[in-house]
Amino acid sequence: MKFGGQLLTAVCAILLLSAPNLEGQPYRISAVRYGNLSDFSLRGLLPDAGEDETVDIALAFWLLESDDRTVLFDSGFFRQAWLEQFDVSDFLRPDRAVREAGVDPGEVTDIVISHAHWDHMGGIELFPTATIWIQAEEYAYYTGPAWQADGRSGGIDREDIRHLVDRNLDGGVRLIEGDGIEILPGLKVHTGARHTWASQFVEVVGDPTWILASDNAYLYRGLRERRPSATFSPSDRDANLRAMAEMLELAGDTLHVIPGHDAMQFERFPSTGPRVVRITQPSPPPRPPGPRDPAYR
Repeated sequence: MKFGGQLLTAVCAILLLSAPNLEGQPYRISAVRYGNLSDFSLRGLLPDAGEDETVDIALAFWLLESDDRTVLFDSGFFRQAWLEQFDVSDFLRPDRAVREAGVDPGEVTDIVISHAHWDHMGGIELFPTATIWIQAEEYAYYTGPAWQADGRSGGIDREDIRHLVDRNLDGGVRLIEGDGIEILPGLKVHTGARHTWASQFVEVVGDPTWILASDNAYLYRGLRERRPSATFSPSDRDANLRAMAEMLELAGDTLHVIPGHDAMQFERFPSTGPRVVRITQPSPPPRPPGPRDPAYR
């Protein structure tokens, strides 16, 4: 009996150690980095940045794990043309990057797409069993009017759209109608500005609440300084500022908002692998960016 009791204690300890740590959280959140853009012009992200200021851009998506779901927010990309056009370095195909985070690609149950750009929706083909969640207006525009003579399809990969339509025909797409919608327990989506036709960001409700901004807020610096992204059209910059204000209201502060492309998130949070960090209670805010900041040079 003594041996049996010791064995039971050991098994219970192993189960506790291996279970997701979801204290106050419906999901365990990780950021997964699958590539890098080095020395990218900061002016291309933030207006009024210095002409010579550059930044290393993290190409990333986010993994959210609960007891019964494995969700990706965005999916990366894998097509060679984009790798060459943007001179992407340190690239790992998103399905392989997910494996480095300890998840089999076939276990991904859902993919929430912030917007249809190549580096955010370009990996859905690598996760064929996942349900795709996208704003209905985004789907409608990029499967139709975007390709007309007066349409806007910059940054959209035709093959991604073809695959998205095929997934919809097979019943694998869920269209989201509007703002503040809880699509899964503890997971809400909010509409952003027109970075694309109808972008969205994610609220992970919990204690604390986390906001995953994607391209609705590129960098921590933009959040701190309340500066809209330079890639939004002038008519949409006010909408982008309103979206950032909503993020901060939901999250409570800038520390609980995760920007879409800031490499600093991979320094701020604890590493669980070469490309993966666990989004936990954040460390103190970093100093204002300057010449010696490794993320801005």
